[in-house]
Amino acid sequence: MGDTTAASGTGRDTGPPPVITCREPGSFARSVMAERHPALIERVRDAFPYGPRQHRALDALSHEIIHGVVEPPGTGSPDRDLWLVRGRDHFGRSWFDAPFLWAESYFYRRLLEAVGYFGGPWQGIDPFAPFKRAELRGDTVEEELRALDDLAGVPVAGRAEALLHASLWGNRADLGFHGPDGGSASDTAGPGGSGDGGTAPGLVADDSAALWALLPPGSGASVAVIADNTGRELIPDLVLVDHLLQHGHADRVVLHVKPDPYYVSDATTADVVDCLRRLERAPGEAGAIGGRVREAMGTGRLDVRAHAFFCAPFPYERMPDDLRAELGAATLTILKGDLNYRRLVGDRLWPATTSFAGLTAYFPSPVAALRTLKSDVVVGLGPRTLDGLERSGRAWRTSGTHALVQVRDRPHAPAHGAP
Repeated sequence: MGDTTAASGTGRDTGPPPVITCREPGSFARSVMAERHPALIERVRDAFPYGPRQHRALDALSHEIIHGVVEPPGTGSPDRDLWLVRGRDHFGRSWFDAPFLWAESYFYRRLLEAVGYFGGPWQGIDPFAPFKRAELRGDTVEEELRALDDLAGVPVAGRAEALLHASLWGNRADLGFHGPDGGSASDTAGPGGSGDGGTAPGLVADDSAALWALLPPGSGASVAVIADNTGRELIPDLVLVDHLLQHGHADRVVLHVKPDPYYVSDATTADVVDCLRRLERAPGEAGAIGGRVREAMGTGRLDVRAHAFFCAPFPYERMPDDLRAELGAATLTILKGDLNYRRLVGDRLWPATTSFAGLTAYFPSPVAALRTLKSDVVVGLGPRTLDGLERSGRAWRTSGTHALVQVRDRPHAPAHGAP
């Protein structure tokens, strides 16, 4: 399933296109399940001095993915009953036949169980913490923090745009975006490519102006930010949040993170603390930003929340009523990253020109997606942009070399076949 296949979609009279699964040989989704997930199991195994029980469980999970069928959570798991309902259509079948979105989520749930995250002496120990902390200690983070000193002298409007793009392109720094050899396309790929219609190089869609129009200074706005990766993405996110608060684009920001470690680098509350401390330890402008972020958290202008649904294997259309009500009260909800995008528009083989506004009409607030492309799903592209990308011969959908800023700023009628 290459780029052309994912762009084809179905006719308007046949309903929504099929959900993405891992069954098609050569597809991106299959490579994640068959190659990246077993490789990740080995990385996690090597990162901790686990005992025989964890080693056996990790071996069993790796074998199950490739050669077996989807098994339910172990007896005694605290959320077993919940997952028995979530997985009733998939247990006993091949992992490769399950929807990609569901299978990825359940893989991480099972990985946490295998290492004893839910009970015993390893309870609550993040199996991905060594990777996250190594990134925070790296030279790249140091350089990016020093660059904030230069940015401090840029006029406010230019600084706002630069910080928005830093948050956007920080999404490339995904510790889960590794091949079997441990290499990461996201670490080496530059913006690359080009859009049309006035977008910057590498941007396939750019609604930045619409985003800022929703947040004029002094409007008393409330912004929800649904985070994606920690480290080199979460630090720019915190810097952007500081800018929104400091310059009156928002009176209050709620940062939503995962309640448990998922997708290797997805941010949890502990990761927010680690990133904040990294900012505070830095000299110059970075340290000043860290101090302001801590103060904002202390006064409630920045709140961190971790709803259970952020680890659910479903699109956002199925969000529970309490989360829907909370996001519905926001002036704008900003969703970061690839997974949140897939959950927002539906992890299906949509034609790439399908209306973003139509597919997100159900969302309870104006919504903005900031995402680098690392999976097949993309919508809202202009025909000329799509044609240029398809003619490029590059794997632009999955390489992390292209990005988008898409905004739905007011209610729209749902698109035909919307999820």
